[in-house]
Amino acid sequence: MAVEITWWGHATVTVRDSGVRVLTDPLFARRLAHLRRRRGALPPPSAARADVVLVSHLHADHLHLGSLARLADATTVLLPRGTQAAVPALRRLARRLRLVELAAGEERSFGDVTVRAVPAAHDGRRLPYGRQRVDALGYVVAGEARTYFAGDTGLFDAMADEVGPCDIALLPVGGWGPFLGHGHLDAGRAAQALARLAPRAAVPVHYGTYWPIGMDAVRPHEFHTPGEEFVRFAARLAPEVAVHRLEHGQSVLVEGAGRESAG
Repeated sequence: MAVEITWWGHATVTVRDSGVRVLTDPLFARRLAHLRRRRGALPPPSAARADVVLVSHLHADHLHLGSLARLADATTVLLPRGTQAAVPALRRLARRLRLVELAAGEERSFGDVTVRAVPAAHDGRRLPYGRQRVDALGYVVAGEARTYFAGDTGLFDAMADEVGPCDIALLPVGGWGPFLGHGHLDAGRAAQALARLAPRAAVPVHYGTYWPIGMDAVRPHEFHTPGEEFVRFAARLAPEVAVHRLEHGQSVLVEGAGRESAG
């Protein structure tokens, strides 16, 4: 069976594996604080359909309360452990969504799919408000294939060991501003991560969607080019990996490894 990957923009992806719809870091807003969506139409209402939602960390472009509010009642949302204490506004959503907190190494099963939380090297606080530190996470979705969603992370020594074998890697390759701070991957570092992880396929995400209002002329290449740069760097550092650079709303089918080889 094939796994379907749909990129809606930024870090929002739908992974369809074994009949289970997994949605990552939903962000369906036209504008978020000082950011506006500059590329790609807003995702359609169908993008909010999911059996399980993965939230990687507390930053508002990944844990977006308005987008989570669009989920159907009783949808399961996996969050880093400590999220509900750090973000009290989640209490209202907790009345109708199933919020489940995980630490790195913990997992939950949904039909024929298992989701395992893995570490990420990224500031987990609810900036600019919260001081409570909550560890950022990535996730491995294992069904017909093992799909690694990195969330937002820097390159760290134990990445390949923590993630384990994977077939598909959804890697951040940029950001939403002219400069990337600590705890992020740019196109070059994402290609280094790809070489370490050695999946069969990769999709670059977290670029070319949101940009600060009034800064269109400030380092515009940081908005437009990370996807293409990742393709170029990956061809040199991980030539055996099939890289699929998707447009907003576009999907790709990746053949699963099969349950026996997936462990």
